[in-house]
Amino acid sequence: MATTTTEKRPAFIPLEANPELMTTLLHKLGVSPALAVHDVYSLHDPDLLAFVPRPALAVLLVFPVSEKYEAHRREEDEAREEYRGSGEGEGVLWFRQTIRNACGLMGLLHAVSNGPARGFIEKSSTLDKLINESIPLPPGPRSALLETNTDLATAHLESASQGATAAPEAEDDVDLHYVCFVKTDDGKLWELDGRRKGPIERGVLGEGEDVLSEAALREGPLAFLAREGDDLRFSCVALAGALD
Repeated sequence: MATTTTEKRPAFIPLEANPELMTTLLHKLGVSPALAVHDVYSLHDPDLLAFVPRPALAVLLVFPVSEKYEAHRREEDEAREEYRGSGEGEGVLWFRQTIRNACGLMGLLHAVSNGPARGFIEKSSTLDKLINESIPLPPGPRSALLETNTDLATAHLESASQGATAAPEAEDDVDLHYVCFVKTDDGKLWELDGRRKGPIERGVLGEGEDVLSEAALREGPLAFLAREGDDLRFSCVALAGALD
């Protein structure tokens, strides 16, 4: 978490990768009950992937922040400019993470703020207001907006405190991180991670392909697994239609 001599950034209790908990949080913030978060039991087995309603609108991968990953991130980001996009024409809504341990919340914000999922946000809800206020802002003021949104902080605290396992403290060092993959309306596949220099385009998907299609998984979650080899501390959830 970035700090200065005069300012200390806020810290949140880490959010457990629990679909029921995440769904409750999203509904509380203003996402329609028509959407829910689902476990993704396999990234390879078609029978297990079939448990997720399709199309899947976003995928959140939870992965270990290893030195191998950090080296890859530094190398890839070194060649990229800091993102300064804002306004309706930017194509994708990206939030820089300045709240410590809020990567789960950042992943959910990226999931519902982009592509078809945005159409499921109820008018005048916390999320609706937040997105409308964020769009015209560049990344710095956009992050400040998240830091000072008390409704967002309260909803997150209530959900993060109700996980199935004992929640770490907000100031604890946590070595698991969330990254979000979404398909925007123009077919582009985006990797959205508030720790990066900005949104990363990972390719273009066909009309019938979603974020759990073979091409999206190959360029997204499976690329992470391939880099880490034998580390099994990966989990994955997807945002999709709610089951009846």
